[in-house]
Formats: sequence, C-alpha cells, structure tokens
Amino acid sequence: MSLQGKTAVVTGSNSGIGLGVAREMARAGANVVLNSFTDREEDHALAAELAREFSVKAQYIQADMSKGADCRALIEKAGACDILINNAGIQYVAPIDEFPQDKWDAIIAINMTSNFHTMAAALPKMRAAGWGRVVNIASAHGLTASPYKSAYVAAKHGVVGMTKTVALETAEEPITCNAICPGYVLTPLVEAQIPDTMEKYNMGREEVIKKVMLERQPSREFATVEQLGGTAVFLCSDAAAQITGTAISVDGGWTAL
Repeated sequence: MSLQGKTAVVTGSNSGIGLGVAREMARAGANVVLNSFTDREEDHALAAELAREFSVKAQYIQADMSKGADCRALIEKAGACDILINNAGIQYVAPIDEFPQDKWDAIIAINMTSNFHTMAAALPKMRAAGWGRVVNIASAHGLTASPYKSAYVAAKHGVVGMTKTVALETAEEPITCNAICPGYVLTPLVEAQIPDTMEKYNMGREEVIKKVMLERQPSREFATVEQLGGTAVFLCSDAAAQITGTAISVDGGWTAL
C-alpha cells in the first residue's frame, strides 16, 4: 500500500499514537508533517530522523491545537495536505459537577474543534489535488462512555459525528473521511503509569495490565501504535476508496460488549 508522493499532516505527533501513525505513513512512502504545541530542537530532530530512515520529506510545524487560527495555519504552512490525520488530544478525569470549566474548554477545543478547523482548511487542498484522505483518531469513548470523562467522551462522540458529516459532504469526490476508535494503547505515557499501578494494587506487571488496566478490553492486550498506523495507512490506500464515514474500532473487543 504505497503512499508515495502524498503528504500526510499528523497533528499531535511528536510522541505516542501520533508519532506511531506518522512513522507508518513514512514507511508507506508518504512525506510527513509532524506537529505539537512545543517548538524544541528534539521536535525538529524527530522529523529529520523520519526523513533519513524512510527516505521521505519530513518537517515539524509548531501549532497550538487549542487555537483555531493555529490549526488552519498548520495546514497552510504544510503546503500540500493529501492526507490529514487528526490525532491531537488531552484528557482530564473528574465528576461532571466538579469538572473545571477550563479543562472542559481545553478538551473540547483540542480533541474536537481542532478537527473542524484542520478539515475546513485541508479540504480545498484535497479538492485541488483531486484526491484526499482524512483519518480522525477518535476513541472507544467516541462510541461508548465511562464515568468521570464527560469532556473527553463528548469530544470523541463529536469527532465521530463530524467524520460522518464530512464523509457525506465529500461522498461524490475522490476524498474519504473515516475515524479510528482505539481502546487502550501502549504508549510511553501509559507505560509510565504501569509501575505506580503495580504498587497501588500490589500486583505484578502482567497481572495489573490484564486485571486492572485492561479490565474493559476483552483481548486483555494493548493495541500498539504500529497497529493504529497500519490501520490509517489502509484507510488511505486504494483498497479503502469506498470506505468512508465509518468508525473502525481497534479496541480488542471493547465496543463489542
């Protein structure tokens, strides 16, 4: 599934799922644009590393996904945008009556509203190029809910709904729009939580993963960033040209419950 000559813009991609997806895009031959809100030497070094490893063009563009103007500027600065991967996201957990308003506003802005701005800016470029793919990284929480995650669940449900809307608006064009809904994914952030969780429950690593962290994931295995990246590459391939407006779960059976 070659994406040679295509340019993929991946938001929130200097670590975790975003970086994993960007790597698989580059592996498939796409030029990649990495993004986050920081502007450090190591951010630009990541892009240079991808370019060397996969013999593609890669750049890093700083943009704060909580700001609409930054979201749109990211797409403009990228130049081409054949593939848009909306991945940027944050999380906060609290009962709704105790949920801080600033946390609600930030989660809705970064996890959902940023997708509106980037898609609005990217679609004219895709139409001009005669081809386009949008992949929104939603969540199992875009299809189901958990307590204490009101903002995250609301935002991810919104992403799935927006995905369907854009798919219908582009249905007669060579542009598709789909969502990937991961369950628990083994990212560096999740990996860092394992030792504390082991100590809290007085359990070994494998026991705490299967019985505590993956309690709701029937496979009792984490999804990997490589699997999510591979799913995104498939959705950008010719084989997926008639897949649009759908939400693909990569959650070890979570949403089958």
